[in-house]
Amino acid sequence: MDQFSIPLFAEQVQEYLKKNNIDKINIFGYSMGGYVALYVARQYPERIQKIFTLATKFMWTPAIAQQEIKMLDAGKIIEKLPAFAQALEKRHAPNDWKKLLQKTAELMINLGNDPPLNDTDFEKMELPVLVGIGDKDAMVTLEETIQVYRKLKNANLIVLPKTPHPIEKVNVERLAKEIELFFKSETTKTVPAN
Repeated sequence: MDQFSIPLFAEQVQEYLKKNNIDKINIFGYSMGGYVALYVARQYPERIQKIFTLATKFMWTPAIAQQEIKMLDAGKIIEKLPAFAQALEKRHAPNDWKKLLQKTAELMINLGNDPPLNDTDFEKMELPVLVGIGDKDAMVTLEETIQVYRKLKNANLIVLPKTPHPIEKVNVERLAKEIELFFKSETTKTVPAN
């Protein structure tokens, strides 16, 4: 299993598009998937039409990475949340979920040390982006979400009510409606006033 990285995931998206003869796509990216989607858009802007991110952590520093990886301790999960450990084992089979947690922790440390996206990258993106966050998200702050939303040239912001970080706790019907509205709508490009 390769070391996890945002460039690796972006290359996998690019390979999928090539393999399936897809010229241009819309992406809904949950959590780290939103970060990957924006990275793909930065590297291959001609391949992406629109992006909808939800619960994406944009702010990465060494201290933030260290805080986040505390939640990825397999031993503590097995000890304190055995039902969740079993669910992770089932969800990720045949892969070893404990190795996936370790690789995710390494990814977060690398993000903290050298984030692949910065303010300049966000400012250069011109495609329509809907930046979403749940109002009860304990992992991603509203402040960091708004900060990135303001950097993007052609973005909108949505805050989903009564919505924590885990995708399993998101109101699926509401999210599906928002996804449909965004990807079906004609987006007018925002032109900054000089």
